[in-house]
Amino acid sequence: MALVKLNNRGVRSATTFGSITGLGSMVFIKKVTASSSATVSFVDGTSDVVLDDTYKEYMFTFKDIHPATDSADFQVNFRDGSSAYDATKTTTFFRAYHDEGDTATVLQYEANDDVAQGTGVQLLAVGVGSDNDQSCSGVLHLYDPSSTTFVKHFISTFSNNNASDYYNNSYIAGYCNVTAAIDGVQFSFSSGNIDAGVIKMYGVA
Repeated sequence: MALVKLNNRGVRSATTFGSITGLGSMVFIKKVTASSSATVSFVDGTSDVVLDDTYKEYMFTFKDIHPATDSADFQVNFRDGSSAYDATKTTTFFRAYHDEGDTATVLQYEANDDVAQGTGVQLLAVGVGSDNDQSCSGVLHLYDPSSTTFVKHFISTFSNNNASDYYNNSYIAGYCNVTAAIDGVQFSFSSGNIDAGVIKMYGVA
């Protein structure tokens, strides 16, 4: 089966990309447009959300998530059967940043932003600015959340404008160290509301 149709001789001229057998496809589940929202939650069986053994992988995409409060951290937590978003997690966090004035650059592990067998939130984007042109965008993958045998792994990468006018690229990975199924995922800022932005949820078939 032809996967790529080329008009000329280069990939830049491609007009059609087909799916590759065996690699699966993304199935759209839910879109939420935030507007002065304290939290955005995706709960299995609620508001058309599917978060069960229908898919072995779920993906969330984030477009222009804008905080109401300057220098707020965008964050996530997981629900493991109760009504609380407090699943026990162990995670890692590292990032690169570069300021607009070209005076500061770094690539480093952020020990203050990880979680070690804790139930609190996991940071995804740090110090997001609230200027009109500032926001964060990214993606989060959650693997086999319905398993009652294994821990539930997740990975994420985010891009954001920091309140101090530098760019952050953050990389997060970890697992929910519970054998109960994860049936809910909740996003919020550390301070204030999610002023605007779009979050989409997909299943990977």
